[in-house]
Amino acid sequence: MVLRMHLLLLELSWLLSLVAWPWAAAFQAAKPGCQSHCGNVSIPYPFGIGEGCSIDASYGITCNTTFNPPKPFLSETNIEVVEISQDVARIKNTFAFTCYAQSGPVIDYKLAWIYLDGTPFTFSHTANRFTVIGCDSLALILGVEEHNLKNHSSGCLSQCYHKEDIIDGVCSGVGCCQVPIPKGLKRFIVSSGSLYNSTRVWSFDACSYSFLGEQDSYTFKASDVSDPSFRTRIPDIPVVLDWVVGNQTCQEAKRNLTTFPCRENSYCYDSNNGQGYRCGCKKGYQGNPYLPNGCQDVNECEDPNNNPCEGICTNTIGSYYCSCPKGSEGDGRKDGHGCIAKSKEFPVIKATLGLGFGLLFLLVIFSWLYFSIRKRKLMKLKEKFFKQNGGLLLQQQISSHDHEGGLESTTIFTEEELKVATNNYEESRILGRGGYGTVYKGILPDDRIVAIKKSKIVDESQIEQFINEVVILTQINHRNVVRLLGCCLETQVPLLVYEFVSNGTLFHHIHRKDRNPHFSWENRLRIAAETAGALAYLHSAASIPIIHRDVKSTNILLDDNYTAKVSDFGASRLVPIDQTQVSTLVQGTLGYLDPEYFHTSQLTEKSDVYSFGIVLVELLTGKKPLCLERSQEQRNLATYFIFSMKENHLFQILEDRVVNEGKSEQILAVAELAKRCLNLRGEERPTMKEVAMELEGLRRSEKHPWVQQDQEESVGLLSEPSDLYPIPQSSYSCDTSGQCSLDTSMLLSMNFPR
Repeated sequence: MVLRMHLLLLELSWLLSLVAWPWAAAFQAAKPGCQSHCGNVSIPYPFGIGEGCSIDASYGITCNTTFNPPKPFLSETNIEVVEISQDVARIKNTFAFTCYAQSGPVIDYKLAWIYLDGTPFTFSHTANRFTVIGCDSLALILGVEEHNLKNHSSGCLSQCYHKEDIIDGVCSGVGCCQVPIPKGLKRFIVSSGSLYNSTRVWSFDACSYSFLGEQDSYTFKASDVSDPSFRTRIPDIPVVLDWVVGNQTCQEAKRNLTTFPCRENSYCYDSNNGQGYRCGCKKGYQGNPYLPNGCQDVNECEDPNNNPCEGICTNTIGSYYCSCPKGSEGDGRKDGHGCIAKSKEFPVIKATLGLGFGLLFLLVIFSWLYFSIRKRKLMKLKEKFFKQNGGLLLQQQISSHDHEGGLESTTIFTEEELKVATNNYEESRILGRGGYGTVYKGILPDDRIVAIKKSKIVDESQIEQFINEVVILTQINHRNVVRLLGCCLETQVPLLVYEFVSNGTLFHHIHRKDRNPHFSWENRLRIAAETAGALAYLHSAASIPIIHRDVKSTNILLDDNYTAKVSDFGASRLVPIDQTQVSTLVQGTLGYLDPEYFHTSQLTEKSDVYSFGIVLVELLTGKKPLCLERSQEQRNLATYFIFSMKENHLFQILEDRVVNEGKSEQILAVAELAKRCLNLRGEERPTMKEVAMELEGLRRSEKHPWVQQDQEESVGLLSEPSDLYPIPQSSYSCDTSGQCSLDTSMLLSMNFPR
């Protein structure tokens, strides 16, 4: 009898094991019969350790047992895996650094790189950031995207002069700098360098560091700049990798079901990080979607903390449903109506009517109160924004100027007026977007067409300067300057109203593919003279001299008669009358930027002269100022132009129409003037007044060769805090606007330690 019971127990135990085994196997991460962990890291299928344990060889993981505990590595690489899951993987970091002696020489350096070729991984563009640490640090990251094999280059500049300037947790270019990477990056190389070999900050920062790592795993500390042990902590910041199955889309992969890896109760979704796809368990299931029976039903009713039902919960395959116990009614759900006890007698009609009229009365009362309070709050908010944006100060300025006979044309618009003018800022009314805001086309009640600029938030500490600039700009009424008509200060961001210029930018007309019959040599010379006259007025005739700081062909607008209008004063700076130069952060557009200003940070009127020289060369050659698609010697237009003049090859680089329509002597005179404007030393460049007079003289000699006289032309100035008609910028290549990013392009010229 005992023997029979023993046999029955053994049989029952065997049957239970047969029932329990599929459940256990359904939720195991690794393929059955394969090693599920390497040290402390779990290795889920489709990855695996050993032959036949991964979906294919590129998903293989090598478990190195020479470490204690063992460490996993991507197959046939030295890349250590820190974590791997159904969504992402994390790997050990590598970093680049350069250290300098006090006098400047490099004493230690290292480049860093990671190649993921031959693996299903790419670097996550959402979770990772390229980070540069140091107070005189400049770093470059070069990478290749996976499927289009397009090279990517980016970089970051971090500077500071005093250790006290650095703020913990802030990585915006002072001691720390971060930039994103593009989608689909498969490999990268990182190098670090310095602008001044750390000689300016060596006492507290002798090394520059750069690395790619998970953004959420690193919080910048000011001590990282000077801590010599910082490099030992960088490898602890992981790099996040995205991975996919195969290189097809789900639709393509499903055509061959024998090789399709998504198993029962799973679904397929395309990757958002390039080609390939992944599998996931359907709603109501959990587990490993790549294993047979890997996705198993979740019993929502068993979870005491997250039971979705208020009443009776019944589990179903892949789902559940709720019901109410006897004597109650409702949907039984916690997020629904729940369960309500049934009443034997309830006056449904009377209760419904009473409740309806009561709710209607309350709705009317609350609606009246709500709209009254909202209107009052809106008025207070407008008043707050008006004061915050300097409205009271502007009214005082207008009042004082009107008393003196000045700002009678200044208009302070209301928020409602500009909403009506732009049809509530309709998308179709957008003229352009730029770094300083968005420009809309507006129609005022008097049928005037205007450009309405929605600026960024004005710093409260600079309100007085902002209002003073608005007052100065509204006083300027010059035919070659885009005029500021007024502003609105009732909104969170100031709104500026300008005259509308309808015929696009000078850049568009210079570089358009089709031949423009109106863009003759005579008109080009006139546009150049008008622009020079406007800039001359900025420098010498305005009540407070203003340096434009971003002179370029995209900031010169043309009206229907091809009259030049200087615009975009977002980067302009007012110059005190007793000063000739201003120390400021370097701003501008690569290709037009004054080299002397770039190296010294000293902004002078001659910086505008250099930029205008580039515009003259554009008018002569029809070429963009900077384009990496051209050959090495022709890449920088200014250098190529000056070299061609020295070699007497000027007419070979000029636009055909310029050569055919212009006189040789006149063209040579304009070219010589442009060459003088492009002198590397600002003091050797002519003033804008001299440039304007010389161009006006050449114009008059074109119309009346017997008249040779100089005439100064008064020009106006406009200074505003944003691009009027902005053109988007790009990195390392010339886009349709011809602009290139300043920071990234600077990195191209850096010589990193090898």
